[in-house]
Amino acid sequence: MAFRIGGTESLSIWRASSAATVGPHPLEETVIGLFDEFRRPLLRYSSSFGLPLEDGEEIVQEVFLSLYRHLQDGKSRENLRAWLFRVTHNLALKCRHRNRREFDVRSDVTTEDITPGLGPDPEMQAASSQHQRRLQAVVEALPEQDRRCLLLRAEGLRYREIAGILDISLGSVSISLTRSLQRIARATDR
Repeated sequence: MAFRIGGTESLSIWRASSAATVGPHPLEETVIGLFDEFRRPLLRYSSSFGLPLEDGEEIVQEVFLSLYRHLQDGKSRENLRAWLFRVTHNLALKCRHRNRREFDVRSDVTTEDITPGLGPDPEMQAASSQHQRRLQAVVEALPEQDRRCLLLRAEGLRYREIAGILDISLGSVSISLTRSLQRIARATDR
């Protein structure tokens, strides 16, 4: 199994070669399906650490290599979504530390970079740009833990999953999200 060479391109090559031989193994099919489903959310999450897109792609590849090994070893398949985000979280922290980069909330990657061709038309963009700038400023001003909780919740994770990923209490997740949402609500009321 080799995701390494070029992200999505190498996965496509691997898929084609697996199918050409005997057909993909059920474990490989599982990992490929999860890759297709979670690549973008994991890439968005890793980019929130201020990492360049290339580092985010490498992290996502490492996450899925780890997942393959995890499943191959017969380990738990329970709540793989939270497992994927937890591994992404840990690898992104290590990468950020290894690169010795100063944390920068503003990443080189935006949601539009990851989601091809699905952005709003220019008129809608112009109408909402001030509102978006205000929201972005509020999110950027949040403490790191609050911002992480908010991003993970936006990806659809439950409070208990967020607590496990960030290694904090359930109460801390609730407080962080409540505080963050209150700040956002105040910013949108203006």
